[in-house]
Amino acid sequence: MAGISTEAAQVAQRLRDGMAGGVLSFPLTSFREDGGLDPDAYRAYLADRLATAPGAVFPSCGTGEFFSLDEDEYRTVVRTAVELADGRVPVVAGIGYGWAQAVRFARIAEDAGADAALVLPHYLVSAPQDGLVEQLRRIAGGTRLPLIAYQRGPVAFTAASLRRVAGIPGVIGLKDGHSDLDRLQRLTLAAPEDFLFFNGAATAEIQARAYATVGVPAYSSAVHAFAPEIANAFFTALGDGDHGTVDKLLRGFYVPLVELRDRVPGYAVSLVKAAARLRGLPVGPVRAPLTDPAPADLSALEKVLDHGLSLVGAVRRPA
Repeated sequence: MAGISTEAAQVAQRLRDGMAGGVLSFPLTSFREDGGLDPDAYRAYLADRLATAPGAVFPSCGTGEFFSLDEDEYRTVVRTAVELADGRVPVVAGIGYGWAQAVRFARIAEDAGADAALVLPHYLVSAPQDGLVEQLRRIAGGTRLPLIAYQRGPVAFTAASLRRVAGIPGVIGLKDGHSDLDRLQRLTLAAPEDFLFFNGAATAEIQARAYATVGVPAYSSAVHAFAPEIANAFFTALGDGDHGTVDKLLRGFYVPLVELRDRVPGYAVSLVKAAARLRGLPVGPVRAPLTDPAPADLSALEKVLDHGLSLVGAVRRPA
């Protein structure tokens, strides 16, 4: 990675070590019933997530409803994550929108003590490759934080563009949400050897084995937000090559969860939050334009969750 600072190299190494040792946790953001941020509930919830040994924590990203937070709320969310992590695991804060607004969020995350930032896909418009590269160049020029690019939706890099991205000082990695393994293999081969890659597909465990075959074994886990017992069991089984357990968890939990998720737009977040509430976790409702699950879907989610927990010897609410 060209021009990378000593500090950025250290963050990259901490992330590499964390990715090898645990799932990447994308926590929810706690809201009150009136829609306001609930800082105390968020602190309690996040402390519980950090106690389950994630490899890194990514506050205020997609699962954390970054798109619905104002700057003051964002500051509280990131600062709380940094305080609770206390240097034990890297904290990577979500940033996004156009480059000017992304820089504003990056500077807030920087001041709050985050280790790095994940650049979420920009708003609405499609853009040529030159524009995608320039977007990252502008953001990198406005913050000291190391950056991880996120390709999903309107953002998809070619191998030639990724070589340019990897040459931007401070850009240390790429999260992929397209699940195009042909393209991803080309990207991994085009990037420097020390460039970070990880699987950011929705419910990434579904494709974790396939991603590993092209050199991307690390992945984000929304399931960790509500069922770390399942997420950690899957991670261990995958790392150990225990395909029997991997298949059991895929068939019995992950595939039914994805089928339920695909019923309604936005359920990739709404179902995760509903599952957390089913476990008594203080996360509250989603914010509009997301909607909480319909009663029939909530009932189906309860069954999927209970069965998934039973597969790893856990229960929804321990006595």
